Amino acid sequence: MIAVFLAALPGLLPAAHAQEKEAEKDWRAVLAVSQAAMGREIGDFRFTDSKGREVAFADFRGRPLLVSFVYTGCFQACPVATKFLMEAVETARKALGDDRFSVVSIGFNQPFDNPVAMASFARQNGIDDPRWFFLTPRAGEVEALTQRFGFVYEATPKGFDHVTQVSVVDPKGVIYRQVYGENFDLPMLVQPLKELLSGQASESFTVENVWEKVKLYCTVYDPNSGGYRVNYGIFFEIFAGLTTLGAIAWVVIRELRRRPRGA
Repeated sequence: MIAVFLAALPGLLPAAHAQEKEAEKDWRAVLAVSQAAMGREIGDFRFTDSKGREVAFADFRGRPLLVSFVYTGCFQACPVATKFLMEAVETARKALGDDRFSVVSIGFNQPFDNPVAMASFARQNGIDDPRWFFLTPRAGEVEALTQRFGFVYEATPKGFDHVTQVSVVDPKGVIYRQVYGENFDLPMLVQPLKELLSGQASESFTVENVWEKVKLYCTVYDPNSGGYRVNYGIFFEIFAGLTTLGAIAWVVIRELRRRPRGA
């Protein structure tokens, strides 16, 4: 048996290598489609949420939005990815604020991912977040919706093969970033949210917005704890820097005023 296996290896190895190359080629094609969606407006698709209410993307304008696609018949990848996303969302809320962004999970396997199935999927995965919505799209709009987000999926005998991604949408409804994988480093999700919220704080100059921007800047990832914290040291460094620049400016202005006119 061992001799037969070894004799077969020269034929098996090239075949396995070819399959790996083909899989890499397919992933690059999927990634290109997904990446091309960045900068694209998400439109105003309409949905039914898990409580039977009509919801539209327009309802989420004004703050960042996280969008994931799932199908409720999935017993492995979708639950794993959703539970990890729940942990990432909880970390982001602690770092940035509970009401700073919303989350939606969209069931793309229609008509099976109906509101009842989506509600059951949320319960099974322990999601109890008032700002996380499980949505059922109109059956005739699934293709246009998934294409808008660059979400690639393919039906198989066991269900679907699909890219696992979370789309980060800006407050104006434009896809800002794509995050991939059943799990990922937390800064990959939290950093773009920080950037979007910081940009919002810069749009109008108020004391509250300036403080919010400084606080966001000082919120840093701590790899030891696996979470985020406000590093007040950065704040004091900024304050010291501004104080030093102010002192230098004051000295320069004072010296200029002391000089005789015409000197």
